Amino acid sequence: MSEPKSAFLQTVTDRGFIHQCTDTDELDALLNEGAPQTCYIGFDCTADSLHVGSLLPIMLLRWYQKCGHKPIVLMGGGTTKVGDPSGKDESRQLISVEQIAENKAGIQGIFEKFLTFGDGPTDAVMVDNADWLDDLSYIPFLRDYGRHFSVNRMLSFESVKLRLGREQPLSFLEFNYMILQAYDFLELYRRHRCVLQMGGSDQWGNIVNGVELGRRVDGAQLFGLTSPLITTASGAKMGKTADGAVWLNADRVSPYDYWQFWRNTADADVGRFFRLFTELPLDQIAQIESLEGAEINEAKKELANAATSLCHGADAAAEAERTAAETFEQGQSSTGLPTVEISATELEEGIAAFVLFARAGLAGSNGEARRLIRGGGARLNDRKIGDENEAVSTADADFDGVIKLSAGKKRHVIVRLG
Repeated sequence: MSEPKSAFLQTVTDRGFIHQCTDTDELDALLNEGAPQTCYIGFDCTADSLHVGSLLPIMLLRWYQKCGHKPIVLMGGGTTKVGDPSGKDESRQLISVEQIAENKAGIQGIFEKFLTFGDGPTDAVMVDNADWLDDLSYIPFLRDYGRHFSVNRMLSFESVKLRLGREQPLSFLEFNYMILQAYDFLELYRRHRCVLQMGGSDQWGNIVNGVELGRRVDGAQLFGLTSPLITTASGAKMGKTADGAVWLNADRVSPYDYWQFWRNTADADVGRFFRLFTELPLDQIAQIESLEGAEINEAKKELANAATSLCHGADAAAEAERTAAETFEQGQSSTGLPTVEISATELEEGIAAFVLFARAGLAGSNGEARRLIRGGGARLNDRKIGDENEAVSTADADFDGVIKLSAGKKRHVIVRLG
């Protein structure tokens, strides 16, 4: 492809967002015409919060809008009932209609942090594919659209080959997912003149299906663009930690823990994460990539502040940085740390240290908490705990009724007497 001329493709190319595109030159020319063009990305409602792994597509939508175009956030209220097999080596558990509705309500709010919604020509809109998928009539749908899909080609998709190669079952229900996603693109073209679908590289086959369906049925020129699946320098999947997914909703992962996630970025990932997950200018990022030692640690704080500000606001980012400084650099206990409340009555009788660490969320189970303490990684008010059965009581609380628990050097929880 030639050097992009449109602001959007220039930006996402320079910042490392693009993995594949169906026709880069034609898309670039369309986006450079001056009129706002509409794109969409779909998000299934499989949990009540999105996680850091969803940030890349969200940032794509944000840049698309900042470059003068209109983004659509597509809620998968319909497709979640089927389950996307992409990237999965086993069938997803079916989710009830009630749970899908709860999950949808939980994830909607995060988009308002990154996008501007409204009725203007470049304002974002949110739609739900249940609005058209739930009312489809099976036989007419098969006659009108099923004939445009080749089973031979669908069997060649990586998500299908992965499942079949491992002799894992692929249900007919899941096999229909790619047809429904393609139909989504056609519906959004008809309803909103949407011409571009974006997504992760694991969605390439589904996106191309939609591009081709639009061409065959409506003679539409549609485009698809995918971003790479992000891993860390160590090869780990982006957004996963030893404690599980790094959720975007504050009620799932506190702004402090979210800030810490970015602060703990490996040196080799700092520049790349600045390009993908912040809006810092590229010339400043180039300077950061030349830093070493203590300077790169300061850059990680800047990364944490920028990423946390986008997701939780500047005030939450500043509070998280202040809490980290007090906790790590000044050795203080801070009220900004994640907090659990336990009744004074219960603590008066004493709670075994391993039980308290598990209840505080610093270990996934009592067994994991025991191993943490045996390994010397647990502290009570900055004092190493030697006995997993040590009774923690109100006598360990300070004048404010606070007990500080620590797992390793960077994970802390405040236990507050209730």
